[in-house]
Amino acid sequence: MAEFTPQPSCADPQDQQSLSVEQARAQIYDLLTPVSSWQKLALREALGHVLHEPVVSPLEVPPHNNSAMDGYALHNRDMQGESYSLKQVGIAYAGQPYNGKVEAGECVRIMTGAMMPADCDTVIMQEHVAVDGDIITVHGEQHAGQNVRMAGEDIELGDSVLPAGHRISPADMGLIASLGIGEVRVKRRLRVAFFSTGDELRSIGDTLEAGQIYDSNRYTLYGMLKRLDAEVLDMGVVPDEKAALKQALQQAAAEADVVITSGGVSVGDADYVKEMLAELGQVNFWKIAMKPGRPLAFGKIGNALFFGLPGNPVSVMVTFYQFVQPALKKMAGENDHPLPLMQVITDSKIRKRPGRFEFQRGILFENEHGELRVHTTGQQGSGILRSMSVANCFILLDEDCAGIDAGTTVTVQPFAGLV
Repeated sequence: MAEFTPQPSCADPQDQQSLSVEQARAQIYDLLTPVSSWQKLALREALGHVLHEPVVSPLEVPPHNNSAMDGYALHNRDMQGESYSLKQVGIAYAGQPYNGKVEAGECVRIMTGAMMPADCDTVIMQEHVAVDGDIITVHGEQHAGQNVRMAGEDIELGDSVLPAGHRISPADMGLIASLGIGEVRVKRRLRVAFFSTGDELRSIGDTLEAGQIYDSNRYTLYGMLKRLDAEVLDMGVVPDEKAALKQALQQAAAEADVVITSGGVSVGDADYVKEMLAELGQVNFWKIAMKPGRPLAFGKIGNALFFGLPGNPVSVMVTFYQFVQPALKKMAGENDHPLPLMQVITDSKIRKRPGRFEFQRGILFENEHGELRVHTTGQQGSGILRSMSVANCFILLDEDCAGIDAGTTVTVQPFAGLV
């Protein structure tokens, strides 16, 4: 009988040949080159795009001194103690300034946002004023310069309002519009081609036969890529055939900046991705000391970056969020923003063996005392996609962790920073 030597597998708690999560990230980042081409877009078309150059203000914001309150504009020299009277000589509305002269002992009725009259520097809230015809009497302690927004106090002429590499949000669109800017220069979108591999996979609408399943990975990948504002090319399901896989990889690499596959990166007899990539490109196949998502392929096919993700649905999402998403953001020219982490007490016991970094799915919630707590979604198998659907965070457990008791503080990565 031939001697049998066990090989490292995904069931092993430790593997000395595996990379750590941080080592894998570092190797990926070392190979990235951000896109350099750009385009000019109308502001309404720019949502989600990455700025190619800073947005520089061509004016002051606000463009003139204006009132922060409904009230009465006056000069501070006329403020005399805690009770005094002034004559109202006009009204200033937002967009309709008062252009007359304001003499000593006089004031102007003014509305919020209205331009301050040239002879005034202070606004008294209407709630602090008694009115009798055109005579007002001010009551209470007031301060020179109060309730006035000064020209340029928000943004000065020539200020860099948004930096290059910033991804444009709805608030940014409003900010840019407030400067009178109607077009911006942005990086072109990344083109990402993706497909699933596996003879067992069928598309929605097909009838399932024995041993077949519907392909969910392409839908999660599509959604995650669209959240990044990528231009996506869905190439469907590629069967476990060498020729078909080779053709799909060549086509994807010719049409996209990034190629993503799911499945076929393990060590099964029908896992041909490694063999095909040896012909077509330079690719590293890694074992990463993490769970879920141990097998990962990374490299280049021609000029396209390649990510070969595991086939299990949860593993696809975890490896995408932890490795692919930050890589795509960097390639798109977006500035680096470390994902937010929180320290939260878990209200449930968490099982774990030492050896691998785990991304367990969790639910952040507020208990009856208003305190933030977390518990797992239950079973953590890499095929249980529902655990990602109901979760709102990852519970991060490092390699040395041997389990967590209820009441222990754990590190949590909210999905709000990921999706």
